[in-house]
Amino acid sequence: MLLELLQAVLLGVVQGLTEFLPVSSSGHLLLGQYFLGLDQERFGLSFDVALHLGTLVAVVVFFRRDLLRMAVAFGRSLTRGRDLSEPDQRLAYLVLAATIPAALIGYLWEDFFETAVRSPWVVVFNLAFVGLLFIVAEAVGRKSRRAEKMGFAEAVGIGLAQAAALIPGVSRSGATITLGLLFGLRREEAARFSFLMSAPIIAGAGTLQLGEVLAEGMGARQALMFAVGFLCSAVVGYLAIRFFISFVARYSLRAFAYYRFGLAALVAVLLLL
Repeated sequence: MLLELLQAVLLGVVQGLTEFLPVSSSGHLLLGQYFLGLDQERFGLSFDVALHLGTLVAVVVFFRRDLLRMAVAFGRSLTRGRDLSEPDQRLAYLVLAATIPAALIGYLWEDFFETAVRSPWVVVFNLAFVGLLFIVAEAVGRKSRRAEKMGFAEAVGIGLAQAAALIPGVSRSGATITLGLLFGLRREEAARFSFLMSAPIIAGAGTLQLGEVLAEGMGARQALMFAVGFLCSAVVGYLAIRFFISFVARYSLRAFAYYRFGLAALVAVLLLL
């Protein structure tokens, strides 16, 4: 039981860190399972739900003011008509537009992404490839626009980038922030939009899974694992968001690109040995 608790803490920390840092949570969890025997599935669906809800809480708490303003503006648009010149209302509709592609692709091809592409070599390739995209985006992106100034076609494009993160090693935040930079967003604005658009996706997936968990019931052991995973994921996720927003306001993504290159090289060597 103690070993399972320690593994639950480790998986919660890994999820909280890598969900928001552009290094791929699915890739790290897959590599952890492959090399260390950390079988996330052994903890069951309830533990997976706990990790998702923990990261959702992290996003909601950190961006509570933005989310509240967007919710109020969206509600006002339903009663008084849309006014997309209003920044909060426009941002709400941009997030909605960006959410649709990932939701549809995830729903329609969930089984494919959970089976066909779950390979350590896929993670190695995507770690290196997306790291290279970081460097390209930093070099060519104007980094001068706010998220509210994007067009809806650009928001849908970022939504497609979020869907690409279903492939292990890509990274949801990495893919969406990279495309945001290529569209001319400032780094902190690209990160802010990426995290805001993650909230409905995480909430939707977590709600569906939570319904299954409640239908099946939860024993004492599962409840303990749920609590541990939830708390670790939420606390570490909040700290990761806070760190990353501060970091990208001052520094480039190159440090994360180099991390991805190094990890890809290390994993490739281990796989070959």
